[in-house]
Amino acid sequence: MYRKALESGGNAVVTGAASGVGRVAAMRFAQAGLGVILADLAGPQLDSAVADVQAIARDGATVLGLPTDVTHDADMQTLADTAFGAGPVAVLMNNAGIGGLANSTWSEMDNWDRLLDVNFRGVLRGLHAFVPRMIDAARPAVIVNTGSKQGITTPPGNPAYNVSKAAVRVVTEQLSHELRATGAPISAHLFVPGFTYTGMIASVMPEKPAAAWTSEQTVDHFLERMTAGDFYVLCPDNDVDATRDQRRIAWAAADIAENRPALSRWHPDYADAFARFEATGAR
Repeated sequence: MYRKALESGGNAVVTGAASGVGRVAAMRFAQAGLGVILADLAGPQLDSAVADVQAIARDGATVLGLPTDVTHDADMQTLADTAFGAGPVAVLMNNAGIGGLANSTWSEMDNWDRLLDVNFRGVLRGLHAFVPRMIDAARPAVIVNTGSKQGITTPPGNPAYNVSKAAVRVVTEQLSHELRATGAPISAHLFVPGFTYTGMIASVMPEKPAAAWTSEQTVDHFLERMTAGDFYVLCPDNDVDATRDQRRIAWAAADIAENRPALSRWHPDYADAFARFEATGAR
C-alpha cells in the first residue's frame, strides 16, 4: 500500500519529527515526493528539522512544522485539521515517544501516567483524529505506529515503558484488522526499531555504541519492509539479527503456552535453556 500511497501523492504527517527516527522518516518521505507535516514540541530542534526537510522537498511540496503535544486532545485535532487542510494524507506516522523515567509495578505513578499518556494515548489520539477522515477520503494511505521490542518480550526493569509499547502493539494489530474489514485502501504497520542511536540515547551515551544502528539505517530498513507489505517490521541492529529476534520472541510466547514462570528468560532456573535456545533454536 505504501507504493500506491506514494503514487497517489499527498502529505505525510510525522509526530516526534524533531529528532531521531522521526526526523529521518520525515526526510525520507520528502525525498519520495510527499509533502511533510512535522509535529513535535516547539523549539529549535523542530525548527531545524523543518529546515532540513524544506531543503530536500520537491518544488511546491507542503512542508510545515506544527508545535504539537500528543498528550493534548486539542493539539492532535489541530494537527489533523491542519494536515487535511493542506491536502490528502498519504502517511500518518504516530512516532512520538519518551523513555528514561524511573518506575516499578508499585511506584512512581506519575511516571506511569506520563509514559502511558505520551507513548500509548498519543498514538491513540492520533488514530482518533485522523483515521475517520482517512477512511472517508478512500485514498491509498498507510498508518505507522512506532512500537518497541520491549513491548513484545517485556524485559524486567522498565514495566511502565513496556506496558505502553505493548499497548501500541495491540492497538496497531486491532487497527489493521478493523481497516481490513472496512475495505478502505489503508494499511497499518508496526514499526519496531532495534537498538538505535537517537537523541534520547545520545543524552546518556555521547558516542554511538558499536551495537547500535543509526536512525538512517533503521528508517531505511523499515521503509523497505513496509514497501514489501510487512505489518510487523522488527529492525535488527549490529548486535541482534533477525534470527535472534525471532528466537527471543518465540521464547517469550512459550512462557504462556508452556506455563513457565513469568519472564523465564531472566529466571535463574531457565538461564541455560534459554541460552541454548537463543544460540541454536533447540530446546
